Amino acid sequence: MEIKPCGSRPSVRPPAEYFTGSVRLDPIIDAPEPARVRSAAVTFEAGARTAWHTHPLGQTLIVTSGSGLAQTWGGPIREIRAGDTVWFPPGEKHWHGAAPTTAMTHIAIQEALDGKAVDWMEFVSDEQYQGK
Repeated sequence: MEIKPCGSRPSVRPPAEYFTGSVRLDPIIDAPEPARVRSAAVTFEAGARTAWHTHPLGQTLIVTSGSGLAQTWGGPIREIRAGDTVWFPPGEKHWHGAAPTTAMTHIAIQEALDGKAVDWMEFVSDEQYQGK
């Protein structure tokens, strides 16, 4: 058994090449192999968002506070709020982040396949974010 006391792992700013705006990541689970699960609490300030990306084994988001937006490639932008759970199937191209005027925090859960949990792609343009 391993216990990680609350506050024992620092918050980090994720790499700027994968996010637009101010984002903070707080690690929850980074299980050693052979386990594959990865999880973090991710806080997006208003207007912040991920780049387009996919997950080889899918991704679950549990929105814990605020309101945000999520979109799959070719689909409509959907509003997500505290209490919502979102599932993106394996390989589904998508993005997610805060609403334009409201911050949002979610717990992101995904599994790694051959050590990789995400494939990053291009930024979400302001026009895409605004639904234009």
